[in-house]
Amino acid sequence: MRILVVGAGATGGYFGAMLARTGQDVTFLVRPERAAALRRRGLRVVGRDEVWELDPVLLTAAELAAAPVPYDVVLLSVKATALAPAMADFAPAVGPDTAVVPQLNGLAHLEVLTGRFGAERVLGGVSKVVTTLDAQGDILRLAPLAQLAVGELDGTVSARVEEIRKVFTDAGIDTRVPEDVITAMWHKWVFITTFGALTALMRGTVGEVNAAPGGTELATGLLDEASAVAAAAGRPVPESERRAALDVVTATGSPMVPSLYRDLTAGRATEVEHLFGDLVSRARALGVPTPLLDLATLHLRVHQARVEQPA
Repeated sequence: MRILVVGAGATGGYFGAMLARTGQDVTFLVRPERAAALRRRGLRVVGRDEVWELDPVLLTAAELAAAPVPYDVVLLSVKATALAPAMADFAPAVGPDTAVVPQLNGLAHLEVLTGRFGAERVLGGVSKVVTTLDAQGDILRLAPLAQLAVGELDGTVSARVEEIRKVFTDAGIDTRVPEDVITAMWHKWVFITTFGALTALMRGTVGEVNAAPGGTELATGLLDEASAVAAAAGRPVPESERRAALDVVTATGSPMVPSLYRDLTAGRATEVEHLFGDLVSRARALGVPTPLLDLATLHLRVHQARVEQPA
C-alpha cells in the first residue's frame, strides 16, 4: 500500500512514523521549509523514554506536481486553516482508486473534500493522539495513545477500509471501523469543542480551570451544550463516552490543553469557524441554545480578527 501523509506535524508525523517504522511505503508531503528541516535533522519522535529517528521519504508540492503519481491512501493531517492549499498540493496524488482519509476535527471538511475529489474517494476519519511539536520540530509523544477510526461515508464496510484497518493495525495504530463513522466524528467534535472552549475562555490548563470555583461547572455546561447539539442532529453521545469526556475536562491537576489553546496563546490563527462557527450554526438551525459555546466562538473570532488584521 502506497501511503501519502499530507503534513508531518504532531499528528501526521506521528502516524506516518509508526507506519514507516514497520516497513510501509510512506511518503510525506510537506512545505519546503519543513522538508528542509526534516532532510537536515530527520523525523524524530521523542518522549515516553523512547526516541524514534527516521530518514523520511519527502515530497514538496512542486515536486509532486512535476511527477504526479497516484497513491492508494492519502492521510490528510493538516488543520482546517490549511485545507484549501493542502488540497491543491496533494491533488496530483489522487487517482481513480485513491482513498482520502482526513484526520481533521469537525465535519465541514467532508463537503469540501467530496466536492473536490468525489464522495467515492473520501472516507471519514477520527484520530486520537496526545502529541505536540517541540521547539526543535520533533514530535513529542506525551502518551502512547494512537487511535484511528475510519469508514465509508455511507456506512458500508468496504474492502479498502478493511485493508487500511489491517495495515494501520499492523503498524501498532489502534484502528477501528465504527458502525457509523459520521457519528464517531460527531462525538469527537463534541469533545474537542468542549475541551477547546474551556481552556480558551479561561486561558488555562484543565487543572487550572477546575481548581478555580465554578471551573468544573463551566466544563460540565460546555459538554452539555455540545452534546445537546449532537443529540438534536441525531447523533447522541452515549453515556459512557460522555462520562469519559467529562472525566478529561474536569480532571484536577491535569496539565492538558488542546492544540487550539496553543495556537491561541501563541497568537496564531485557530480553527474557530471550522470547529465552533459550524457547530453553533447547526445549533441555531436545530433550535438548540448554546450560550457558553456562543461566548467561546465570539472570543475566538475576536482573536482571529486580530491575527488577520494587516500589519
